[in-house]
Amino acid sequence: MVEHARNRLAVALMVVFVPLWVTLARLTVGSEAMRFRLRATGEVLAANGSQLTQITGAMNAITGIIGFMMFAATFSSGSFDQRLVMAGFPRVHLLAAKVVCMSLAAIALVAYATAVLCVFWSPRQPFLLAAALFSTALTYGAIGVALGALLRREVEGMFAIVMLSVTDIVLQNPVQSSSAETGFVSCLPSYGAMQTAVAAGFSDTALPGCLLFPLSWFAVAAAFSLWTFHRRTRVAPRAVTPPVPAAPVATGR
Repeated sequence: MVEHARNRLAVALMVVFVPLWVTLARLTVGSEAMRFRLRATGEVLAANGSQLTQITGAMNAITGIIGFMMFAATFSSGSFDQRLVMAGFPRVHLLAAKVVCMSLAAIALVAYATAVLCVFWSPRQPFLLAAALFSTALTYGAIGVALGALLRREVEGMFAIVMLSVTDIVLQNPVQSSSAETGFVSCLPSYGAMQTAVAAGFSDTALPGCLLFPLSWFAVAAAFSLWTFHRRTRVAPRAVTPPVPAAPVATGR
């Protein structure tokens, strides 16, 4: 948590970027009704385009910030984690500690983003909306840990997180993409979270079951994170130097 607090860029993005992104979505996107299909029920919602883009903007900001925070924390603590492993700490415990810290940071960010959304309009089910945002934050946090342990340059991880988050979210917004109703989007990491968030924002239909999709992605990402973390913190075996035979002692007669 101290490491996260010292990441001033992430804190600044949390405080400034979330309301800025939501405000820009409100000012630049029209309020025309957009067709959004809830695949779990077959219901078609007429969602306000501006409010729908505010949800996707908040989700985009949350996934990018949490992914960046976990990537930066894992990337910068590689040598320290390796020393802890050498000292006898189990890797599962170390990774679980990162997940707990990630969850606390995600709760704070999601609560802040939900409050910002509620300033501009009133979602029908704000708590379910927050749960949807939290589920996708966990997924991208685990992805950030995996990339932080796998990649060797910081710019590569930042680019991967940003591009994955943008592609994932934009393809599901009918305001920005014509493929929002195709079957392909159901394979994206935030698909279940998006379905739940839109249902929570514009209807009284509760879709908590859809949160199993991002939680499944989180489980897969966490397992991959454990593998990359194990790979990053493994200790090379020390070369054993053969003993030097003692020189024969000369005995005088």
